[in-house]
Amino acid sequence: MSLTQFDAGTLFSGNASGTMINGYDTPSEYTPALDPFYVFHGSSRDVIVWLLMQHPEPLYLCGPTSAGKSSLVRQIAARLNYPVFEATGHDRLEFPDLVGHLSVQNGTMVFQDGPLTMAMKQGGIFLFNEADLCSPATLAGLNTILDGSPLCIAENGGELVVPDPMFRFIVTANTNGNSDDTGLYQGVVRQNLAFMDRFMVVEMGYPTPEVERDLLDRMFPQLTSEVTAKMVEFANDVRRNFMGNSTSSTAHDALEVTFSTRALLRWARLAIAFQPLAQKGISPILYALDRALGFRATATSRTALHEMAQRTFPAAVNMAEPKTNH
Repeated sequence: MSLTQFDAGTLFSGNASGTMINGYDTPSEYTPALDPFYVFHGSSRDVIVWLLMQHPEPLYLCGPTSAGKSSLVRQIAARLNYPVFEATGHDRLEFPDLVGHLSVQNGTMVFQDGPLTMAMKQGGIFLFNEADLCSPATLAGLNTILDGSPLCIAENGGELVVPDPMFRFIVTANTNGNSDDTGLYQGVVRQNLAFMDRFMVVEMGYPTPEVERDLLDRMFPQLTSEVTAKMVEFANDVRRNFMGNSTSSTAHDALEVTFSTRALLRWARLAIAFQPLAQKGISPILYALDRALGFRATATSRTALHEMAQRTFPAAVNMAEPKTNH
């Protein structure tokens, strides 16, 4: 791979801007697969502007579960041919899980680089998901790296890894580092202030209804605009219910499941696949809902989902009428 530049406007919105962004001329084996249907929404602007900086501080991307934080990073990287090296935080994670460890190969002790070390060496993005599940003491070991200093690996004979100029450090988390006062995210930990002070923080929400309706319309032209609009409306009410502020009069206690855009697309795809069930008096939309989301919920939440869906989708809705503009 060789360094190159892309027009950021052309790459992410289809309109040339004259603003150039660094990337690579070809993808590597660590470059995420490109999703041609992916839609860049409001929060992507902050991440793209961050990547435009010559020497950006590390990025902390926070927001509700299933908002697409990691997907956003991967799809930006895919268009820039940027390699991405990922790790997922948990309460037992230790520093060597990120840096690397010794292992036996053919009877010889060999040091295997971890995802952080590989990203620093290869000029990639280190994507650290769910970092707020980690112990603050463990993450404190990252402070010098976050400041731009080389990584010294004592286990590998004191190897000194100087970060490549293209190396970028991105954290995703459900909280902003101040723990969780909603009760939605079990296991998150309040992070050390010195650790958090080293990041640019971006808060990311779900895509707007307009973005998701447009995505459904483009990917599933078999569905009517009325159906796609109601699917998006329902998904957003499930999200509000998950966060404890649903507008639905049938909502029970807060749901423990929520709709990602990925789950919304799965629902639409399954609704089309199960359309023949309509001839037997079974609603394809409700049948697909269980398989896209409902079967992951408790019995109580699944009942609530059914009640909400029955209100949103009257039996008269036709799934196969010609499209109309929103």
